Amino acid sequence: MEIHEKIAAIIDDHDTYQDELAHAIGCNQKQITRWKRGEAEMGIYKLKAFCEFYGVSADYILGLPRDSQWPR
Repeated sequence: MEIHEKIAAIIDDHDTYQDELAHAIGCNQKQITRWKRGEAEMGIYKLKAFCEFYGVSADYILGLPRDSQWPR
């Protein structure tokens, strides 16, 4: 699953209105639509806010393995 597909699935699974999410993470609804469609990349600060809002791991969204050895 691609990053934009995971973002879209998280938003859809939580039945969140885009205006609510946009307000919570400090962007506009058009930007969220672009992320969901894969037309734009989410910056690191928006990704952090998105993860905090939904209580999900950035590792999951980015497709990183669970057994990453960090910090070393």
